[in-house]
Amino acid sequence: MQQIMLVCRPGFEAEAGQELTDQAANVGMFGYFMPGKGDGLVRFVIGSGEAGEELMARLALEELVFVRDWFVVLGDCALPKEDRVGAVIDFLRDLGWQSDNTARLEIRLPETNSDRDLGNFARKWVSPLSKGLRGAGLLHDQPDAPAQLEVLLLDFSTAVIGVSLKDNRSPFAGGIPRLRLPASAPSRSALKLEEAWKVFIPESQWLDYLGGGKRAADLGAAPGGWTWQLVKEGMLVTAVDNGPMNPELMASGQVEHVRADGYNWRPRRGIDWMVCDIVDQPRKTASMVVDWLGEKLCRYTIFNLKLPMKKRYEEWLICRELIEEGLEKAGIDYRMRARHLYHDREEITCFIERLV
Repeated sequence: MQQIMLVCRPGFEAEAGQELTDQAANVGMFGYFMPGKGDGLVRFVIGSGEAGEELMARLALEELVFVRDWFVVLGDCALPKEDRVGAVIDFLRDLGWQSDNTARLEIRLPETNSDRDLGNFARKWVSPLSKGLRGAGLLHDQPDAPAQLEVLLLDFSTAVIGVSLKDNRSPFAGGIPRLRLPASAPSRSALKLEEAWKVFIPESQWLDYLGGGKRAADLGAAPGGWTWQLVKEGMLVTAVDNGPMNPELMASGQVEHVRADGYNWRPRRGIDWMVCDIVDQPRKTASMVVDWLGEKLCRYTIFNLKLPMKKRYEEWLICRELIEEGLEKAGIDYRMRARHLYHDREEITCFIERLV
């Protein structure tokens, strides 16, 4: 039976597996999942006879919330110390691997890996393994090839070999954009908004969505991590929070600080962006977002939904239904995406664009 390896935040294996089980059933494919033990890896077993590539043809990664990345599993490969490259070559040959559509090799590690020696080995192994595979005719130089060979190192002796599809995998290794926090940022929360933009908005369209002196509101802004990101993009920002804002940020001249409850405050006229990082009841946040969009108070919004520990996936489904039903009732045409980002913890981050 075909398997798909799912990559998620460690500790959210059950949510990722349950989500894909439901989404696969929605497109007519059925299976079950085997979660790892807090390592951020889940094996989804397709029990309805189709290949893993068929599931990926029917379901887009961007439709999933708790799954950061995925690939079709070809099998588990033992790696003898004396010849690990040869073991991978023999493994693929035994499968009758056809490499015509495969151009790149990605060596992965579990996010929870704490073995520095394994990490160093993975970085150094890329070159000899790539050279060996090309020499064996199992990997070709085709920049536009639709597939990528995946090697997930569980330890020095075992690798999960698989293949991912160019148009249906994360553009970031392991689904995690590599970001750095500038010293001028008021808080680490700034990274969360930057990651959301990178995940939800193609970088080629950043100017359309973020540029041009747009107006924004940051609800629950203090001390100003998200406001700092908005200001960095040239926006004029209303920072709504009863707490104090970062003095250097206020000195930019682009920020108006309004001391008020972020849930209750509303602008006098419509603006471009509303962002909200308030930790509160997720359904309360969902209802507030429906109100903003339904009244056409913003064009774009990014917000977090803090999920309860024991029913995280179920709570997301409830909040999603509240938003979908609310916007349908308001007659709003929209596009929505959600993802459990690397910089999220017990929350997920959502992006909604009002289309009319």
